[in-house]
Amino acid sequence: MTEMDGFDLKLLAELQADASATNQAIGERIGLSASQVSRRRQRLEAEKVIRRYRADLDPAALGLTVTAFIGVALATHSPQNASRFRALVKAIPAVQEAHTMTGDMDYLLKVVVKDLKALGALINDDLLPHDSVRNVRSFIAMETLKDDCLLPLD
Repeated sequence: MTEMDGFDLKLLAELQADASATNQAIGERIGLSASQVSRRRQRLEAEKVIRRYRADLDPAALGLTVTAFIGVALATHSPQNASRFRALVKAIPAVQEAHTMTGDMDYLLKVVVKDLKALGALINDDLLPHDSVRNVRSFIAMETLKDDCLLPLD
């Protein structure tokens, strides 16, 4: 784990709130100069605390109206089968998150698609026919109550 002080945590909180903020603007809010913010930011990037910067897009504004969670059980539990499944998941743009799970499902996928027909196609055409998959269970989100992706920094 990377050593961080209070200024690092304040910097990270500012970046989580607005990654497009300039070093000058962040510095003014947290009490550091722009050059100090820049050095800290570069160190946190180099240490992979900051993994990437990206825009937060509204799925509905882009016509992506269905968010679903799909539990996947693998056909066999071998390294080769898991590797094939991981490659499949990486190749499907609709998969936003993929997690290895405990319990009766091996993986949990979060997907965002245009509509129910697209969800059906993803399940029936991409996941179920794949050799690595035994079965899937899908859960459609009716409403998203929270989606800020902000890590607790206290």
